[in-house]
Amino acid sequence: MLEKSFNIEDVYVPAKRRSNLDEAKVDMLAEDILENGMTTPIQVRQGKGRVVLVAGLHRLEACKALGETEIRGFLVQARRY
Repeated sequence: MLEKSFNIEDVYVPAKRRSNLDEAKVDMLAEDILENGMTTPIQVRQGKGRVVLVAGLHRLEACKALGETEIRGFLVQARRY
């Protein structure tokens, strides 16, 4: 897997993934990212003209809450997800 940076606004989050969002977990992760940096990149797959979130919704939302514009992630194969 190749790690690279993605613009946060370009990462599409499917509705069924968004339904699992826990705001308390986002807040806790945001604090941890401030103190330690993001240790685990998100996972995305290539969609139709965009990248689609596979794993890391809470990390993505925590970075948004911190005002970040980019996030590190792995581009994974779509057929596995």
